[in-house]
Amino acid sequence: MRITVQRAEYAEVEPFRDLYRHEAHCQIIHDSMLRRGLADPYIVLVEGRFAGYGAVTNRYDKGRVCEFWVLPNHRSNALPLFQEFLVVAQATEIEAQTNMPLSLTLLYDCATDIQEDCILFHDAVTTHIPCPAGVFRPAHPNDTPFEHHHEPVGNWVMESEGRVVATGGFLCHYNPPYGDVYMEVLESEWRKGLGSYLVQEIKRVCYEAGKKPSARCGITNTASRRTLQKAGFLPCGRMLVGKVPPRKG
Repeated sequence: MRITVQRAEYAEVEPFRDLYRHEAHCQIIHDSMLRRGLADPYIVLVEGRFAGYGAVTNRYDKGRVCEFWVLPNHRSNALPLFQEFLVVAQATEIEAQTNMPLSLTLLYDCATDIQEDCILFHDAVTTHIPCPAGVFRPAHPNDTPFEHHHEPVGNWVMESEGRVVATGGFLCHYNPPYGDVYMEVLESEWRKGLGSYLVQEIKRVCYEAGKKPSARCGITNTASRRTLQKAGFLPCGRMLVGKVPPRKG
């Protein structure tokens, strides 16, 4: 079997990404990397015919495989195709979501020192948490938000006693129709139920915008995980990252 891997333009792999997304049937947290030019695309040929494609990051976590997919009729040879891709692309790391079987299998076959990077969440329950204090509303241009340390200032806020005490929103860098829900609460207002109520309401406006809410948080961020779960999110997978061992010989 003659395998060829070569650099490509995004337009060459774009038509196949819909098949990749359809097969995943879940939020792909780094779906935008290729489209935004933050990863280099490669095509994989078998006997000169297209068999699949892959992508390696070129700016953030440079050298990491962030996407790989092969046509169904080449699945039985996915491992040798992936191994040749790793060599040609000079990949140093591999990432995979545990809810995407092909990528996960190749990660375990080809990587060492595998670590958990973050927890992925899907919307599982519609909650009815009462507003603990203040009002949930769209952000105004004249708002004075508090200093954010972990998330961007959101386009939705919780206002209490005339001041913004929490902000949040959803980003659309995931594959459609998923939205990435985020929020941050002013530290002095922690443990008052604001976070879970805010997430609940952002889920609602996310659906109203035609997006399916999803989320992620760090492995050790127990507080965020509890907040997300209280608002109806449940874990659906994890992002794993492993190292590509040096070639022997």
